[in-house]
Amino acid sequence: MPARSHAAQRDTVTAGVIGLGMIGGGVARNIAAAGLPLTVYDIRPDAADGLDGVAAPLGSPADVARASDVVLISVVDAGQVREVLDGEGGLLGAGKPGLVVLLLSTVALSAVREFAALCAGQGATLLDAGVTQAGDGLLVSMVGGPTDVVERVRPVLDAFSKAVVHCGPVGSGMVTKIARNVVTYASWAVVREATGMAVRAGVDPERLIEVLDKAETGGTSPLFLLRDHLDTQGVIRRQAAYIEALAQKDLSAAQELGREIGLATPVVDTVRPWMSAVLEGKYEGTATGSTHRKTGGHDS
Repeated sequence: MPARSHAAQRDTVTAGVIGLGMIGGGVARNIAAAGLPLTVYDIRPDAADGLDGVAAPLGSPADVARASDVVLISVVDAGQVREVLDGEGGLLGAGKPGLVVLLLSTVALSAVREFAALCAGQGATLLDAGVTQAGDGLLVSMVGGPTDVVERVRPVLDAFSKAVVHCGPVGSGMVTKIARNVVTYASWAVVREATGMAVRAGVDPERLIEVLDKAETGGTSPLFLLRDHLDTQGVIRRQAAYIEALAQKDLSAAQELGREIGLATPVVDTVRPWMSAVLEGKYEGTATGSTHRKTGGHDS
């Protein structure tokens, strides 16, 4: 039998959203705009006010589960996720085998495994879906879980996503989101330290902005660096010794400048000793444990 189109699936997939904050509210609005049947829950009775096409919240997460094929959880932390799943009026208490739970909240990998086991014990399937803003009110969704289940709920994912990236088995979506966050927050730290150095040394920060805007930046962008890192014949790895010599000279100058102007340089101090391993592609080999643990079981 040929696979049904997304349009045909959309007629049968019913969605629920629990948590109508900044992410959950936007997700609910987009699902409703796509014409999918939708119910919601939030601890605030007026949380759906102002969300076009979204009805008033039901009485509990369990009520949402009873009305839904897939329930999306968008709350603050693992404790709240646990309460939504297994607390009083929790959605697993609805006793609905075949329910799909889509976890949007960013939590630790250990928590994803815990929640997946809780769901499996009640005949439900957890998909972890780390999300990040993509503009135009849409998200990039990084999903972990069985392929057939991901495809079953894809019309819901497509309703609020600019892109849906299936990263692998359960847990993979959250790992991808966490890794992406590391790039983001580390970049913030780098920019703050570099800008502070320039300003403390008397340089107008607008001049730094001008240089960064005009300089050729493709070779230093995170995306270029990631692709080059994955290539065993990448430019950086082939020129590792030469680039390291330059890096050590430049980072040493940054440390000296920091000392001269009385500015702490924790990013530079951390990065400099690791440059050889980073450039030779051996940095990932410095893990605290000797065993690489996969995120989850085999994908199906």
